[in-house]
Amino acid sequence: MSDSDRVGAASERTRDAENVLKRLGYARVEPSRREKTTEPSFWVQEAGVPRRTFPVYLPAARGEVDSGIDRWVEVARGTPQTRRAIFVVPNDTAAEAAWARLSRAPGSTIDHEVSILVVPPGPKAEPAPHFHLRSVPPKEVLRIATGVVVGLFRRAQSSEGSDPVDFEEMLVHLRARFGIDVQRSLGVGSDEDALFLLYQLALRDSYAPGDPGANLHLLVLKPTGPAARLPWFAA
Repeated sequence: MSDSDRVGAASERTRDAENVLKRLGYARVEPSRREKTTEPSFWVQEAGVPRRTFPVYLPAARGEVDSGIDRWVEVARGTPQTRRAIFVVPNDTAAEAAWARLSRAPGSTIDHEVSILVVPPGPKAEPAPHFHLRSVPPKEVLRIATGVVVGLFRRAQSSEGSDPVDFEEMLVHLRARFGIDVQRSLGVGSDEDALFLLYQLALRDSYAPGDPGANLHLLVLKPTGPAARLPWFAA
């Protein structure tokens, strides 16, 4: 393959990725100089959030699955400035390989705001381009869900009840913000079953079984009184 062919193929992959991200609400922007990272293919900005910019990494050649992950991990490790990235891969098999590569890196994958975007080659490729959700251990789902729900309760308290807690919103955050395939991770087939299983996991996930004061998933709603503590899963 000539150099011009390589450049043309790379430009086509970049254009396809740009178009997909644009449809998903990300606009291409100039490189951010505030953030330390490896050299990405281009940068995008999440719609409506000016400071949420993401470096986008495409494979150096069609068929590769590395997508710059190893280089990015080296820079992101211990670097508080940026831990965001979008890696583009050609299919779901490559996406699974990319998640596996990230999971082997030091630290938890939730410490980074990383997305794996599947952009199949060809204008009529199946399935359609999509963000690939990852499967994680049930304990990790529960841990992140607890943090999300605490945030939802604090938001409800600050709005004096005008913004109620919706556990379906928790599932949306788990998928959209943390890239977790909740149903596959928990081995269930519906959101209702996922919420019920999280309830069961939270009941038993305690440092001191039988001691409600030691449960990791109790919310402190009031300083004192019988309603001072409430399990988020019972709200």
